[in-house]
Amino acid sequence: MKNIVQRNNVRISGNGDQYMIFANGFGCDQNVWRHVIPAFRENYKVVLFDYVGTGQSDLSAYDSTRYENLDGYALDILEICEELLIKDAILVGHSVSCMIGVKAALLKPDLFSQLIFVAPSPSYTNDGDYTGGFEKEELLGLFEVMDNNYLGWSSMVAPLIMGNKNAHELSDELNNNFCANDPNIAAEFGRVTFFSDSRVDLPKLTIPSLTLQCLEDMLAPLAVGEYIHRVTPFNTLRVLKATGHCPHMSAPQETIDVISSYLMQSNHANGSARI
Repeated sequence: MKNIVQRNNVRISGNGDQYMIFANGFGCDQNVWRHVIPAFRENYKVVLFDYVGTGQSDLSAYDSTRYENLDGYALDILEICEELLIKDAILVGHSVSCMIGVKAALLKPDLFSQLIFVAPSPSYTNDGDYTGGFEKEELLGLFEVMDNNYLGWSSMVAPLIMGNKNAHELSDELNNNFCANDPNIAAEFGRVTFFSDSRVDLPKLTIPSLTLQCLEDMLAPLAVGEYIHRVTPFNTLRVLKATGHCPHMSAPQETIDVISSYLMQSNHANGSARI
């Protein structure tokens, strides 16, 4: 196996003793965290990486069988932790990386002390009383567009996902992230992301977690954040003023403030309190 650090384009910075790992969402690379991580470098050892098949990772290491579900991506995180001898880390995940982080923590709970969910969703599909945001037919239609015209799909969905009408440059950045990916790998990761269902995992999580819920998020409506808080032990819910699905890009200071406040409070309470 190739060196894990090279395979996942791992970058480490910061002066603290405790590791803080940032995991980006579908279609993006580690650069999307650039406005957030400077606030944590003084007190934490910050770890950035790209999942195999995204960003500057080693594309030759991509295996459709390994990554046919979220478990393969969770394995990426676990192998990075094991390679770097990381334990008791804070894992900050965006979007699908939140549930990838849950799966990693269920497999190796000693590697993580806290999980921070930025715009999470355990399932994007409506199911009975559960509101995921999409009907299955809607998602199938989106992937039909992706298969036929990936660049067109990217330019169409990026502004909707960003959800910030006054920040065209952010929509352009997200679109550029999508366009930089191999279309075939992106389509596979997209299907794994949007057709996954991790609801059964949440009640099993015993590690304290924070949910950052955005307003007017087309991918993760408010009902999703409330659901996660309701079924996940030791979960704290914070509803941001930020709109859209990417507050670490559109509202980095608010994102920093909420995460920092949570970490300070949870450290004082030993991570045992719920709100």
